[in-house]
Amino acid sequence: MTGCGRVGNVPAMQTTLHGAAVTLRPATADDIPALTAIRSTPEVYARWRGDPDGMAASIAEDFAEPDTEHFTIEYEGRVVGAIQWSAEEEPDYRHANIDIYVDPACHGRGLGTDAVRTLVGHLITGHGHHRLIIDPAADNAAAIRCYTKAGFRPVGIMRDYERGPDGTWHDSLMMDLLARDLPTGSPAGGGNQQGRSGPGPIVGPPA
Repeated sequence: MTGCGRVGNVPAMQTTLHGAAVTLRPATADDIPALTAIRSTPEVYARWRGDPDGMAASIAEDFAEPDTEHFTIEYEGRVVGAIQWSAEEEPDYRHANIDIYVDPACHGRGLGTDAVRTLVGHLITGHGHHRLIIDPAADNAAAIRCYTKAGFRPVGIMRDYERGPDGTWHDSLMMDLLARDLPTGSPAGGGNQQGRSGPGPIVGPPA
C-alpha cells in the first residue's frame, strides 16, 4: 500500500541524512515491499521499468549493485521513495550521479527536491564531490523542475538515450550541478548526517 503520511517507527541505522522534511536512510530488504508498490505504479514504472511480474526481485538486484549506494526516502515515518548515487572515481573525471523516484501519492509536496538537496549536500561535504549529474527523460517536466530547484542546470539533450517499456528509444536531458555554483548557506550545501549504532544496509533479496 502506498500513501503519504505517518506510520510506525524507524529502526536505527548506521547512516541517516536529514532534510527539511524527509529522512534518507540506507535501504534494507525490509523496504522492498513498500518500494515494490511504488515502483509498480504506472507513473514510476514508465520511468524505471523492472520486471512487472517480479518487481521485488528487480529491486533486490538493484540493492545488490556493489558500486551504488541506495537510500530509502521517508516522510513522517512512511517510505515514500528511494534515491541512489554512484561515482566515477577516475581522478581526472571524478563526479557522482544521482537517481530518484517518489511515490506519486506524494508528488507536489517538494519531497523529491528536498531529498535531492539533502543527498547533494552529503556528496559535496561528505564525499568531496565538486560535480554531480542527473539525467531525467527530456519529456519529464516535473523531474526537470525538481532538479532545477535543487540546483541542477541543463547541459544538453542526449538523443535516443534510453529505451522505454514499449521498446522505443527516447531522449534524456543531461543536467549537472557544480559545488561552486551553490550560494553560501544553500540547503544543498551540506547534509545533516546522523550516525547511529545498529545493523548496516541489507543488500540481498528479501527473506
